[in-house]
Amino acid sequence: MMGKSGNNSSSGLRELMKLYRFLRPYRWIFMAGLFFLLISSAASLMFPKYLGTMVDIANKGSVPGEISRIGIILLIIVVTQAIFSYLRTRIFVYVTEKTLASIRQHVYNHLIRLPMSFFAERRVGELNSRISSDVSILQHSITETLADLLSQVLIITGGITIMMLTSHKLTLFMLAIVPPMALFAFFFGRAIRRYSKKAQSHVAESNTIVEETLQGIQNVKAFTNEYFEIGRYRKKTDEVATTGIKGGKYQAAVSFVILGFFIAMGLVIWRGAILISKGEMESGQLFSFVIYSGFIAGNIAGMAGVYTRLQRTIGAAENLLLLMDEPTEKIDGDYVAPPEFTLRGQITFENVEFRYPSRPELTVLQDVSFSIERGQEVAIVGPSGAGKSTIASLLLKFYEPERGNILFDGRSSRDFPVTAVRSQMAIVMQDVFLFGGTIRENIAYGKPGASEDEIINAATRANAWDFIRSFPDKLDTVVGERGVQLSGGQRQRIAIARAMLKDPVILILDEATSSLDSESERLVQEALDKLLRGRTSLVIAHRLSTVRNADKIIVIDQGRIVEQGTHNELMSNGNGLYKSLTELQFTK
Repeated sequence: MMGKSGNNSSSGLRELMKLYRFLRPYRWIFMAGLFFLLISSAASLMFPKYLGTMVDIANKGSVPGEISRIGIILLIIVVTQAIFSYLRTRIFVYVTEKTLASIRQHVYNHLIRLPMSFFAERRVGELNSRISSDVSILQHSITETLADLLSQVLIITGGITIMMLTSHKLTLFMLAIVPPMALFAFFFGRAIRRYSKKAQSHVAESNTIVEETLQGIQNVKAFTNEYFEIGRYRKKTDEVATTGIKGGKYQAAVSFVILGFFIAMGLVIWRGAILISKGEMESGQLFSFVIYSGFIAGNIAGMAGVYTRLQRTIGAAENLLLLMDEPTEKIDGDYVAPPEFTLRGQITFENVEFRYPSRPELTVLQDVSFSIERGQEVAIVGPSGAGKSTIASLLLKFYEPERGNILFDGRSSRDFPVTAVRSQMAIVMQDVFLFGGTIRENIAYGKPGASEDEIINAATRANAWDFIRSFPDKLDTVVGERGVQLSGGQRQRIAIARAMLKDPVILILDEATSSLDSESERLVQEALDKLLRGRTSLVIAHRLSTVRNADKIIVIDQGRIVEQGTHNELMSNGNGLYKSLTELQFTK
């Protein structure tokens, strides 16, 4: 077990050292910070020695000028210590913030280039935690932990060395009683923090019960569950009390830890007084000894804290490095598709089979084959869960088919870079996502750097300009988080304006008009009709009335194509799924 633990620690340290590559650009200024740390630590070590010297000089009845000389040396020491501590702190804060900014940027740059299959298996909160919580753990560790460790080692070894040179007898006596007491105090503090954390967790859970029951008081009363909730709250608050009482035992026992420190220091002074009486030690040296003993005790306890911090840092580093080991998509910045990757708009699916990596047991698409000619509008219809949106995800190269092939203009989609394909496509979805900025920023997302005239033209064609200019701030109106300040129809038209500004070769509409009122649907449908003109369009439809004029309708059920043809052809099939779905919708 010991060997395994040792291997885990060394492996964790190796992982942590990988993060130090982000510190490399600032290594020389960091080395200057370490030098200042050594100077300030050395100055701290000199302070008790000269205090003791001053006491000895006073005991010997020396002239006041000698005492003043020592006083000036002490003043120089404390001023030196303060200046170098200030410089060291400034440097470490600079290096830490620069390094953390590099780590955050690297993690985010990596995260945003990961494939959709990765995001399908992770929660947003967990990923956000990597950039916020895990990097924050590094904030006080990537430089401060190393600095604290060096400072503590220097003060402990330097202090013991000076003490051994003064009196090895008293030093050995001190080492036998003070360090164990310091470690004892540290472990006591850990136990108190553990119980305090547990109590806080129980309090948070009890507060959640109060919040939920008061928010849902109508349900509580409707189901006559008042006494059930009373019992639930009583149980949780009893747990808070029990945990607090256990933690209280350790808090009360702190008195004995303090007593132990007083006894330890008293024993050092007692032993030192005996050595003074034998003429083996000066009283000033004993004075220095007592201060050094306090230094050593404090730094030993501090080293245990540094070790704990180091373990948390290793855990955070491992989480970040696991994320950075995930393979990314090959994304090009400011990409303009070269002529050999320019799409003309012809799409072919050949015997495509697909399963989501997160659900390998479920075949989502099976033996799917169809073709869309350049400039055609093709609709994909079928029951919920049939695999319609998966076809859109495959077209956008969010995933690759497990079997079969997807062709663009007769060439395999695998030959096309991801950016080349996506830069020539646009998608308008049912659940429109708008960023929390302005209307201008959301429309311009389709073509960053677009002029105001281009943005207004796109908004006009999307039937959005009338409502945009009715706002006091017009294009600079803030839409709020996820576009909450706008209605569903307004959000849809901004998404259409965004797609129009991009001017894609291939357009994907994923149930873009469902869940809108009739007036909003009319305005959105008019805008979509303009957007569809002159380009290849794949329309995933829930409302079948919106796709009657499509050049081809493909009906999919349980991952298979069961019918395809025009509206009239499919309606003439008496037992067809399309006809039954259409009749079902119109009889509602």
